[in-house]
Amino acid sequence: MKKGVSRILILLAIVIVSNSCQERVENQLVLGEWWANLEVIESEILPFNFSLTSSENGDYKMVIRNSDELITVDDIEVFNDSILIKMPVFEGYIAGKYTDETITGSFVKESLDRIVPFNAEFGEKSRFEVKEVASINVSGIWEADFNIDGEKPYIAKGIFYQNDDIVTGTIRTTTGDYRFLEGVVDGSQLKLSTFDGAHAFLFTANVTDSTLNGLFYSGNHSVEKFTAKRNDAYELPDANSLTFLNEGYEKFDFTFPDVNGNMISLSDEEFQDKVVLVQIMGTWCPNCLDETKFYVEYLNKNPNPNLKMVALAFEYARTEEKAFQGIQRLKDRVGVDYPILLAQVGTDSKTKANEKLPMLNHVLSYPTTVYIDKKGGVHKIHTGFNGPATGEKYEEFKVEFEKTLQELLVE
Repeated sequence: MKKGVSRILILLAIVIVSNSCQERVENQLVLGEWWANLEVIESEILPFNFSLTSSENGDYKMVIRNSDELITVDDIEVFNDSILIKMPVFEGYIAGKYTDETITGSFVKESLDRIVPFNAEFGEKSRFEVKEVASINVSGIWEADFNIDGEKPYIAKGIFYQNDDIVTGTIRTTTGDYRFLEGVVDGSQLKLSTFDGAHAFLFTANVTDSTLNGLFYSGNHSVEKFTAKRNDAYELPDANSLTFLNEGYEKFDFTFPDVNGNMISLSDEEFQDKVVLVQIMGTWCPNCLDETKFYVEYLNKNPNPNLKMVALAFEYARTEEKAFQGIQRLKDRVGVDYPILLAQVGTDSKTKANEKLPMLNHVLSYPTTVYIDKKGGVHKIHTGFNGPATGEKYEEFKVEFEKTLQELLVE
């Protein structure tokens, strides 16, 4: 284990010991608006805003804002001058020290050995500082290429809305969207960020009327160059055409354990003569969370004995115990009633995932959903997920999803 993670674990041990030996101190953190940042690569900072409230019994609640997205964090512990902020679904947490108007520590993802310096200060403050009036309006559709000098370049679609110097929107790829982005145009500089407890994304770019040239920072472990050009007619490949059964395979099947250790197969009696949706996902994946919330809401509103759903979780948690804890946390937080099976542990490698599902041409994206008809045949495979941040595309998906299910259910 890396030294940085070890230091964080030592800090947590100190917090736990102090909790067992001392009474809880009086609340000290100032309630109201806060401005926070994560320190990413090359001395760049990824800013975001949150508000802090407390209940009658003194428990804190944080609400992180990314454009229209509100993320409620209600598992916050303070002891003496130490603070531990646990993300509601994902395994990441913030651990550090606090005063009444500051928090200094780290955002930690233990399973990936990732530690990102975190700082927060009390007070209402703009997400990004604007030094110059915006000279460009980036509203519209952008045809983009990411990781342009890396081993695996990929295409993307930027969808931006600008009001004065404030910019919101998202970036879509063939594997999903980068969720709710918020930022500014400062003179001719575009700056966008999001922090959702898993993603810690920062985008910076030089802007002209028709081009973007920039850098995409993911935490402090990755940086990619990207370029983009205006193209209102641009669209990504059809999400239903990217993943398919390999030649020689007529069925999709699997056998993986559930949280109780029961081995579940698609060939089990409970799935026979039913329409089945198989969700390929991970509890660490924000796009998977968006998709899971949609599925849970749909199934609650449209119960049907002829429709079954099952998820296959590909987890980077180091142990099965940790992986199942993550699965149970997702089920509890989102209200998932359908089984989530553990398909892989210790890595989110798509190559390894494909070894578990050799009937697929590839596992291109978490999430991916396999639609299976009542005869057990694969009707279609939908790669990625266009979540709420994509606006119109999300609404199109919902219409297509319901239409497909109705067709399968009446067969």
